[in-house]
Amino acid sequence: MSKVAETVLEVDLGALRHNYEFLKSTLRPDTKFIAVVKAFAYGHDSRRIAPFLEKLGVDYFAVAYTSEGIELREAGIQTPVMVLHPQSVHFDDLADHRLEPCIYSHRILSLFLETAKTRKMDAYPVHLKFNTGLNRLGFGEHEVERVVTALQEQTNIKAVSLFSHLAASEDPDEEVFTRNQIAAFRRIADNFEKLAGYRPLLHQSNTSGILCHPDARFDMVRSGIGLYGYGNDEIKDRLLRPVGSLKTVISQIHQLEKGDSLGYNRGYIAEKTTMTATLPLGHADGIGRQYGKGKGHVSVNGQKAPIIGNVCMDMLMIDVTGIDCKEGDEVIVYGKNPTAEEFAATANTISYELITGISRRVKRVYIE
Repeated sequence: MSKVAETVLEVDLGALRHNYEFLKSTLRPDTKFIAVVKAFAYGHDSRRIAPFLEKLGVDYFAVAYTSEGIELREAGIQTPVMVLHPQSVHFDDLADHRLEPCIYSHRILSLFLETAKTRKMDAYPVHLKFNTGLNRLGFGEHEVERVVTALQEQTNIKAVSLFSHLAASEDPDEEVFTRNQIAAFRRIADNFEKLAGYRPLLHQSNTSGILCHPDARFDMVRSGIGLYGYGNDEIKDRLLRPVGSLKTVISQIHQLEKGDSLGYNRGYIAEKTTMTATLPLGHADGIGRQYGKGKGHVSVNGQKAPIIGNVCMDMLMIDVTGIDCKEGDEVIVYGKNPTAEEFAATANTISYELITGISRRVKRVYIE
């Protein structure tokens, strides 16, 4: 890999392929795979990630919002796309682009049925979400009969899948809670089949569910963070490869003397002669102020360099005292060392927040 000359997010498509194939290897051959590419494919650009995954053979894509699904269609994606959190104002756009809504409440069911009838749809595919303990979205277990009745009164839409979401599948301390969620989903599926006369595809597992709970894989699984290299567990992480590496360069090096200050609000005061480097990367790029003042660190020529002072909008400063470096040298913010998980942990957050927050103004470079 060549050294970078500006701030870039390097996206390793070979690592993406590895992660997909590893996750697939844990499943039965007939288990379908939903690739979650919401939030700009977790910051890696869904317009490039989804076509690559489509060629690898994923069965479904999942996005959060209708606009994200439209972006996939405009990128040429033909694979079915489910919209996890659709809003009624977008139903016509959703239908125009052959996107499949996840129906999670009686209000959304009623409003989508209105759209389906107005557009004279016939058995349009929808996905029914049931709440088994996460308590964000979904019908309750006691509402299965009411949902089935609503479906049986028309022919405009058809439930092609039932799904739920595990709340703490990576946490061994919540094993009982997870087992109860899985059992509740089984009851919901059995009751739906009994009342409706058919059994849609079932899916409940996220990445941690795939890796930790084989009995929750059902007919399909959904993977987001795992595709991008993180398994929510130190041991599982070793089986995956980080897809994104955020890199930048040293713009300028300064020597501070004892008592000199650095950055806005004099966020750092030198206690001794200190060499600092300024990087073209800031909170407008996704590296928030919470990483400043010595919490976060980056890698310069293989050595750890702490972020000092307050992170600026377009720049941040690091302490390079004792590190052999010069202006123009490459700096690794996260990738293999430190990983996004390790970098995020310095600010008491998680890899999800970090990688999905990398601004679109950061150039993406794709390698394989």
